Amino acid sequence: MSIKLISSRENPLYKELKLLASSSQARKKTGRTLLDGVHLCDAYLHHVGMPLFCVASETAQSIAEVAVILASCEAGRVQCVVLPDTLYAALSQVEHGVELLFVIDVPRLERVETLGQSAVLLDSLQDPGNLGSILRSAAAAGIEHVYCSPGTALAWSPKVLRSGMGAHFLLKIFEGADLAALIENSKVPVVATSSHARQQLYELDLKGPVAWLFGHEGQGVSMDLLERATHQAAIPHLGAIESLNVAASAAICFFEQVRQKSLN
Repeated sequence: MSIKLISSRENPLYKELKLLASSSQARKKTGRTLLDGVHLCDAYLHHVGMPLFCVASETAQSIAEVAVILASCEAGRVQCVVLPDTLYAALSQVEHGVELLFVIDVPRLERVETLGQSAVLLDSLQDPGNLGSILRSAAAAGIEHVYCSPGTALAWSPKVLRSGMGAHFLLKIFEGADLAALIENSKVPVVATSSHARQQLYELDLKGPVAWLFGHEGQGVSMDLLERATHQAAIPHLGAIESLNVAASAAICFFEQVRQKSLN
């Protein structure tokens, strides 16, 4: 399959790409999203397989690592598209990056009713950077399941994908999840972080599976969910800061669990 050069803004495929790059509604409607940059594209090839489309700028086409990925996609019979730099610039939100995009299908997962293994529950988390960082930490800690409430940032948006650095492809991410029902039916302890909790994180037994519950950056976990949790735990700190960033808190929790498991 040959590489196709698109030079017109009126080209139907280019218009579709621009919608995917700029509109969350278009991504929801089509069930597709964009991977922006060589790192994400390479990680997708390694962990998942071939994309729907591969898109590069004319300048990037001559870069060795882009040429390798284009060749792999061509061998996999993926439609490869090259755009003039000016047209490509309208699709990408990455400054000074290597100009390569994949179009992929967002995974569709069957609804889960019961928590039976370690997981992350996210209650109305708003910031894409925080969400991506939490996904990355979860993947690094060997936690495979993530459940996002309806008010949480869209996990497969380009911003969250860039922040996750390929973690998405190692996780099962459930969006629009009913966290209250999951907690009620959970077969594993649910630990909610709260700066007001009396119990400290390091007092908990985390050697077995745990469902971690984190909340909104400003308001924290909602009171309804907080009361349903098996444990409420605070992360002790010495400085005169009221609380930690939610992504930092999550990383501390995940790797305390890793530490305790390593002692077995």
